[in-house]
Amino acid sequence: MLGKIISIMGDVVRIKLEANLYDLDNLMGKNVIFEENEAKIVGEILEGDSTYLDINLIGEIILGKFIYGSIVKPSFRTPCRIITTEELDIMYQNDPNTNSISMGSSVIYRNYRISLDVNSFFSNHFAILGNSGSGKSYSTSKILQTIFYEAKSSIPFRTNLFLFDAYGEYQPAFNEIGRGNPNLNYKVITTDLNSTEFQHLAIPFWLLGVDDIALLLNANDENQIPIIEKALKLVGYFTRSEDEVLDQKNDILARSILDIIFSGKSPSEIRNKLTSVLTKFKTKDINLDISLTKGGWSRTVRQCLFVEESGKFADIELVIQYLEGFTQNEFQLTLPDGTFAYGLKEFALALDFALISEGVLTSEKVFDYANVLKIRLNTLMNSDYAKYFEYFNFVTVEGYIKDLLTTSNGRKAQIINFNINYVDDRMAKNLVKIYSKMLFDYLSKLKDRGSLAFHILLEEAHRYVQEDIDIKLFGYNIFERIAKEGRKYGILLGMISQRPSELSETAISQCSNFLVFKMFHPNDLAFVTSILPNISSNLINKLKTFHSGTCIAYGSAFKMPVVVNIDEPNPGPLSQNVNISKVWYVSQQ
Repeated sequence: MLGKIISIMGDVVRIKLEANLYDLDNLMGKNVIFEENEAKIVGEILEGDSTYLDINLIGEIILGKFIYGSIVKPSFRTPCRIITTEELDIMYQNDPNTNSISMGSSVIYRNYRISLDVNSFFSNHFAILGNSGSGKSYSTSKILQTIFYEAKSSIPFRTNLFLFDAYGEYQPAFNEIGRGNPNLNYKVITTDLNSTEFQHLAIPFWLLGVDDIALLLNANDENQIPIIEKALKLVGYFTRSEDEVLDQKNDILARSILDIIFSGKSPSEIRNKLTSVLTKFKTKDINLDISLTKGGWSRTVRQCLFVEESGKFADIELVIQYLEGFTQNEFQLTLPDGTFAYGLKEFALALDFALISEGVLTSEKVFDYANVLKIRLNTLMNSDYAKYFEYFNFVTVEGYIKDLLTTSNGRKAQIINFNINYVDDRMAKNLVKIYSKMLFDYLSKLKDRGSLAFHILLEEAHRYVQEDIDIKLFGYNIFERIAKEGRKYGILLGMISQRPSELSETAISQCSNFLVFKMFHPNDLAFVTSILPNISSNLINKLKTFHSGTCIAYGSAFKMPVVVNIDEPNPGPLSQNVNISKVWYVSQQ
């Protein structure tokens, strides 16, 4: 027996030692059992001296199962003893019949292995948090490697891990996931357009929706969204052959010209605008050189738009009458359905026309918030970033996702690493959002819900998972939507971040598992304390002193919070710090 209870204050029990402390190994942080009849109440030694020990109650062992959380208190007559190895196994080890992996060793019990329940960890959203250099990347690499390296009787063939690698540091970490098994494969997609080793990132522009394009054009006003939507609805009429869409194109063009005619501007202004529009946008039925007949004589549209000395049109009524014959009351614009291809150039033409039809030529107010979209689109088209949206073979969204999950030699890839190190922060954020929305939409539309699982792993997640303008513009934030709805569709988030206090509270609140590494910043410590209410202040205080690779593992994949030394990955990611001794110093010999 270790000692007898002398006080119980809340969940802290103080015992008076009866054993000789100097005959025992270090007891701080270790577990004890208060056993009376069939009840086994588990405690953790907080602190003490040679006379007294303070013990925090953490749970119970009932019928061979550990239940975390202190409910029952021991009676004063209950003896206290050190926990046995068999009881430790009940507390820390997962069911051997489940897919569990060994992730590292206990900090408190030397050489005691700690396991992770793969199903519980990866069937929920999770977060890996800690300062730069605390071991997040190493631990992420090790956990993923172990899943594939330790696959024996069955393999994780249908795994779909989409890893967004902010610095390209994970690139070498998974090259060997298929060692000994060619059915396990790893794929790298890079934003480095000069790379000859890896596949370049490319997204078919025709698979982007209104919200995706709004992100690319840095839309910041909700009035810009309808213009982008209209441009998308028009793009098919500037992509397909004129014979396929002639009636609809005539209708759209006629209505836009009529709007300019009835804008109330002076005849000279109207003529100039109409000449500009019909020079760029025309059909075989509506153009400046079409002849219009009236009373036995003919004039071209160009001649009808001539402004006489009196300041009036030569014959605007004839043009109006002609154009009204092309309007169709039953015709409505619809968004493209993904069955035909188009690119940035076609969308730019459609956007030009959308701006005209929305009144950019007749209203200064519309011009102020709408024309900026055209400027930003031109900037994108003239940058290297435009190459990310060049895709030379037509593909549906289903085919594109299948291509993402297939290696160059035609095999199924389990880990797809998007190296986004070669774009700026804004483009990186947009690319991550576009892919995340595409994957979410795809899974949410499957008839057999939950038959497929996608995991989105975000390195430097605080750069993407933020409370930003998306809710104002679109009515949702894609990461918050995935956090709230993703589990039922099979799409899960893994957020890896050194600044947890900058993450969306909605997203982080939906996480069921956490690996929390060394932290210093008071805001981050306070944030971690708020999202992990059952973690003791004693454990939180230890975060400041953790070594690299040491973390608090907490959540549904663990029976209780545990401090773990995560094993080192092999090979490791390229996340080591610069070696100043090598960079600064040179030999003088």
